[in-house]
Amino acid sequence: MSGFREAVIDLAAIRSNMTHLRELVGTPHAMAVVKANAYGHGAVPVARAALAGGADWLGVADIDEALQLRDAGIDAPILAWLHDPDADFSAAIDDDVTLGLSSALQLQRAADAAKELGQSASVHLKLETGLSRNGVHESDWAEVFALAVALEQVGLLRVDGVMSHLANASAIDDQQALECFERGVAAARAAGLTPTLVHLASSEAALRLPAARFSMVRLGITLYGLSPFEDATSADLGLVPAMTLRGRVALVRRVSAGAGVSYDYLWRAPEDSTLVLVPLGYADGIPRQASGNALVQIQGTTYPLVGRVAMDQFVVNLGAGNPGVAVGDTVVLFGDPSTGAPSATDWADAAGTINYEIVTRIGHRVPRRHIHG
Repeated sequence: MSGFREAVIDLAAIRSNMTHLRELVGTPHAMAVVKANAYGHGAVPVARAALAGGADWLGVADIDEALQLRDAGIDAPILAWLHDPDADFSAAIDDDVTLGLSSALQLQRAADAAKELGQSASVHLKLETGLSRNGVHESDWAEVFALAVALEQVGLLRVDGVMSHLANASAIDDQQALECFERGVAAARAAGLTPTLVHLASSEAALRLPAARFSMVRLGITLYGLSPFEDATSADLGLVPAMTLRGRVALVRRVSAGAGVSYDYLWRAPEDSTLVLVPLGYADGIPRQASGNALVQIQGTTYPLVGRVAMDQFVVNLGAGNPGVAVGDTVVLFGDPSTGAPSATDWADAAGTINYEIVTRIGHRVPRRHIHG
């Protein structure tokens, strides 16, 4: 590697994960969720790899993310579902981006934008089914569905899909949400809408709640080779982690017993020890909460991070001996555990968070290098 730090993204892993997930789930359609710069992996190259692996839809949170994909020449169907209260839907409609809409106001604004353009907007209606976030509440279904039918009849929009999201809180909670969603889909059809894309399940439900699969699933964390479950690893699910985060040894230092390390001296050397400095810190997305808890791999051996993670660097203890580690050696923070490296999940455990956050938070100072296996 060149430079202090890099995140290596294996696009072959992205592609194979998508193919494997499509085979497992078996739905007519599969959406690759590439919001938040593809969970930190790089939206454009990941989108292309996911499409090559069998995805036929792309999902993003906001319109700007969708337009970035369009600007890169990606012409696959894209759904964007989280909008500024004053969002202008014109650019999305003009670039054939499907809008996930959650209210009568959003429907009307999309229709107004479509009318100005002389086009018809493609829409998925998002229903509130228990997550208490955005989505049309059951008490508003009749009004919103009637408005959607009226706007369809004058050619301003098409309700091509109905969607919602599970809380993944418990089997009982998810079953209640599933039943609510089924009522919503039935009510939409009874009102005269004809959605062909019905989707509720993200990765967790896609794998473990077959009744929630409907005609499409949204695959996010599993696309990147990480498990959404506490009781199953990536390998258990047949997935390959796509991101390997690496740095280089910037300094090797021998310290005496009792020497304090990093801010606040959370750790003092219990014996004469060899320490190495790694130039990655919380400005790069390394969780400060993992201070003193995480492991890294150097020359095939794992060593503990000691002391406080700083903005730009952290320290690793090689122990009492001198294993021959030198300035410039590669340090693997996380990657595919089949190589012996710590996983993103290991780092999540060390920081008291989830693997989604570990990969997504990797900062802009860390170059992404995309490889094809």
